[in-house]
Amino acid sequence: MRVFVAGGTGHSGSYIIPELIAAGHEVTGLARSDTAAAAVSALGAKVRRGDLGDLDVLKEAAADSDGVIHVAHRQDLLPSGGLDAVAAAELPIMLAYGEALAGTGKPLVAAGSIGSPGNLGRPVTEEDPALPGGDEYKGTLRVRNVVEAAVVGLAERGVRSSVVRIANIAHSTTDRAGFLPMLIALAKEKGFAGYPGDGANLWNAVHIRDVASLFRLALEKGPASKYWHAVGDGGIPFREIAEAIGSRLGLPAASVPADILMVPGYFGFLANIVTQTYPASNLITRRSLGWEPAQPSLLADLDNGHYFSAG
Repeated sequence: MRVFVAGGTGHSGSYIIPELIAAGHEVTGLARSDTAAAAVSALGAKVRRGDLGDLDVLKEAAADSDGVIHVAHRQDLLPSGGLDAVAAAELPIMLAYGEALAGTGKPLVAAGSIGSPGNLGRPVTEEDPALPGGDEYKGTLRVRNVVEAAVVGLAERGVRSSVVRIANIAHSTTDRAGFLPMLIALAKEKGFAGYPGDGANLWNAVHIRDVASLFRLALEKGPASKYWHAVGDGGIPFREIAEAIGSRLGLPAASVPADILMVPGYFGFLANIVTQTYPASNLITRRSLGWEPAQPSLLADLDNGHYFSAG
């Protein structure tokens, strides 16, 4: 299969491309610069020059392929518009892919994210067509839902479209800018590994190699109009994550009271995120696609020590 990948030089994309090539697919990766082009080539893929702002380039690349995987984001919008602008920019991109692939039955697999189930009182499952979008979930999460709904909606136009919702923490030996490095940096700065309140709020995680295998399976055999959950660990108490970080750094793990959670408190801009609970199920994903996470769990990966090898 000839596969076009947007976001091939990112954390997940840099694992997805080798996963696809190892399975016998011919991969072309989008590259906006010479540096990105060199990185795509180094992964073994062909290069398609262009950026996410040029919808014509994306449509042409999609039309020339047998399938599309999209794991890219308009990071250039972050300084001026924040996460809302980054998420909103994805909608016209997905609709552009839809124009190129309409009526072909070709697969489009786009990256999504696991959000808080909030007052649902149960883990988010693959059957939840959209995560909560009420007043308490304004902003990025709501926009994210619109984008995911648009992707699976392309099935009505003859696209074998699906969304892979990636766990809140995607970990690996090459994770340099994800959530774990931020927590580790905070613990070093503050002198202890903090957790909100009693730390019982649940988080989910997945190894990035397992993410890559799920994208491949969704591309190869996933039916249309589906949500897949790239979740290895479905419910880890935040306190256990903090304790694992503290243990490796030789620092205590301690509760951060509500009155110092917010800016300029311990977690700063992460305060609204770390207080949420994010249990999620992967049962349908495993049964439907035969996906089985095979890489180290989050806590095992922290025990491996590579997150703490520098400095």
